[in-house]
Amino acid sequence: MAVTITDDDAVPTTVNPIDDTNFFVRQHYLDFLGREPDTSGFQFWTGQITACGSDAACISDRRVNVSAAFFLSIEFQETGGFVIRTQRVAFGRQSADPTSRVPYLQFMRDTRQVGAGVVVGQPGFDTLLEANKQAYAQQIVNDPAFLARFPITPAAEYVDALYASAAVAPTAAERQAAINAFGAGGTAGRVAAFRSVADSDTLRQAEFRPSFVLSEYYGYLRRNPTDAPDFNDSGYQFWLSKLNQFNGDFNKAEMVKAFIVSQEYRGRFGQP
Repeated sequence: MAVTITDDDAVPTTVNPIDDTNFFVRQHYLDFLGREPDTSGFQFWTGQITACGSDAACISDRRVNVSAAFFLSIEFQETGGFVIRTQRVAFGRQSADPTSRVPYLQFMRDTRQVGAGVVVGQPGFDTLLEANKQAYAQQIVNDPAFLARFPITPAAEYVDALYASAAVAPTAAERQAAINAFGAGGTAGRVAAFRSVADSDTLRQAEFRPSFVLSEYYGYLRRNPTDAPDFNDSGYQFWLSKLNQFNGDFNKAEMVKAFIVSQEYRGRFGQP
């Protein structure tokens, strides 16, 4: 039996669902936090945009700020951000370096592992997040590749090697904190020192802008910066340079805005 399908739409739709506030906010939860929105958070972020009424300029500005807030959130910084920082310490994977950065698929997999079940603001989230982070750090420290890079050594030598791998110079206080965390050594001490380095302010600052740009590709475009249609790292480096030019101000750099209005991002959901 033959089946005939007739396209009887008089006018092709030009509405893109990402322009709907509820859809836009929910998609950010999925793309950056890997979960459905919690009610209170969803209401708060949609309210930031709907408060503009019909003011198009206000809506545009609020969409940018709401979008950036997901990267800046504690939940993202302590899940995806934690993955990026620990991978930099363990294996020298810097977000700004296309030859070493954590690749998209690994980032997504590891971030889901660290963020499993976590909803910041919900009762017990901090305990669960800590358990997830500890398990992930232990997994790395027990990895044969990590052991090959960091054989059993005294505390100071181990900590210095970790900071050298991360390619940052710690403050005296940060170095001592990691040595103190090492304690009596063993796996527990090595994990504690490793986490101390990964959570140091110096490393957080070193990765903040590079990981911000990287998250634009991973969150909005769902790909590596060097994947099609770019096939090189020039786009990533352009945005990192621009973000640095404006001292990390994503609004002045117009970085977030450029990604959320891009044809590639909008094309994920319908007509660009």
